[in-house]
Amino acid sequence: MAIDFNAERWLEVKQNARDWWAGKLGRPLIQMILTGRDPERPEPRLKHVAKEVTSYDILVTPDDIVDNWDYYLSGLEFLGDAFPRIWPDFGAGVLAAFLGARPEPGQGTIWFHPDRDREIKDLHFKLDSNNIWLGRIKQIAGTAMERWGGLVQVGMTDLGGNLDVLSTFRPGEKLIMDLVDYPEEVKRLAWEEHEAWWESFEDINSVLKPFNPGYTAWTPIFSETPYYMLQCDFCYMIGPAMFDEFVRPELEASCRKLDHAFYHLDGVGALPHLDALLSMPALKGVQWVPGAGKEQGEAWPDVYRKILNAGKRAQFIGNWRNFDKIADKIGPASNFVLIGFADISERTEVMAFLKRHGAI
Repeated sequence: MAIDFNAERWLEVKQNARDWWAGKLGRPLIQMILTGRDPERPEPRLKHVAKEVTSYDILVTPDDIVDNWDYYLSGLEFLGDAFPRIWPDFGAGVLAAFLGARPEPGQGTIWFHPDRDREIKDLHFKLDSNNIWLGRIKQIAGTAMERWGGLVQVGMTDLGGNLDVLSTFRPGEKLIMDLVDYPEEVKRLAWEEHEAWWESFEDINSVLKPFNPGYTAWTPIFSETPYYMLQCDFCYMIGPAMFDEFVRPELEASCRKLDHAFYHLDGVGALPHLDALLSMPALKGVQWVPGAGKEQGEAWPDVYRKILNAGKRAQFIGNWRNFDKIADKIGPASNFVLIGFADISERTEVMAFLKRHGAI
């Protein structure tokens, strides 16, 4: 096996993650991955195919996809709390495709379009267990389990946020107007989506078990028990009152179903909802993403301080070299998680960073 990892390393990763979630690790959780390692294996058959699943034609076999992933992972070195991981990327909010939306793949991305234009009262969501895209993800996940047998953590696909998925079927200004004109219909659909989301989550996880080491999502914060990075990017368009009415009830219900729920807070327009998020007992952490064109993580010590003071965990987003700037400003950084990449030529600098934070 060319992937540079083993069962003993997994025991360390699991124990450190377990202690971090329990508040007992005493240091930040730091995953550092070095690129540029010799894969020590033949190149994959489809060398021209990128590792993102969204760029694959549906005729590309799951075996070829997983072999391409294996080649990519074989070229990495995993330091600190890092581990080999991958996830089937079918685009943010692929639940929409499970519910009948039409996917339009692009290079490294994907868009979802409604199957047809319908009034909100005519929309009804029920998961089709035979959906071609759900089946495709399960096939790839099953092939990965057979190939690696638990050496690689395979994460959950990006199912999407509740109102984000609904906005696929009510695009543009339609959903905004629906919140005012048809609030009960929006709530009905939100809970129908909730049921479909969780059916999808459990269905895919049934394939990943029992070999998968634990749970990750599109953000690979490791947990041995159910974890997901929840979100509602649509919420930047609404105020706190509407957030409490239309987003919070379903979001809290999902948090209660997860042992370790994180929330993807995307952009300064979403900051008005931070107080509501921090008041949710079952939400364990926040991933703060300032947004395009904004200064990165080290420029937002007050946001991180607020998250940590509320007893939550935080994911630092930004260049790993700037993590010390935040740690110095807000004090102990033990409730942070950092996921960073560097070239193998920077190994000495990375090792010094990890040693400084007790991760080696």
